[in-house]
Amino acid sequence: MLNHYEAAFILTPVLSEQQMKEAVDKFENLLKENGATILNREEWGLKKLAYPIQGKTTGFYALLQFDVEPAVIATLETAFRRDEKVLRFLSFRLDKYAFEYAEKRRNVNLKKQEEA
Repeated sequence: MLNHYEAAFILTPVLSEQQMKEAVDKFENLLKENGATILNREEWGLKKLAYPIQGKTTGFYALLQFDVEPAVIATLETAFRRDEKVLRFLSFRLDKYAFEYAEKRRNVNLKKQEEA
C-alpha cells in the first residue's frame, strides 16, 4: 500500500544553484528508482537558519512530496545521512488532512506560477 509522504531537507549553503538542483534531483531519482510517484517538488532557496548547524547560519531548503511504500523511507533517510551536503532532513507520512492541505497549497502555487 502506498502512503503519502513529505521530505523536507536543508542543504549546505556553499553549493551553487546548479549543485543544489543536482542534489535535489539525486534524491528525487532515488525515490523514482524505488517506485515512488513524485507529486510535488519545491525549492525554497537560501534561507536563514533558526540556529547554527555545523557552523553555518544559512541553508538551501527543499521539499519533496511523494507516494511510496513505507519500506523505501529507510532507504531515503540513509541516503540523506550519507550525503555530506545535507545539514538536516525530516520525512513524515501525511494523514488525510495534511494531504488535503498539501494539495490545496500545491494548487495555489500552480495558480501563482501561471499568473506570473
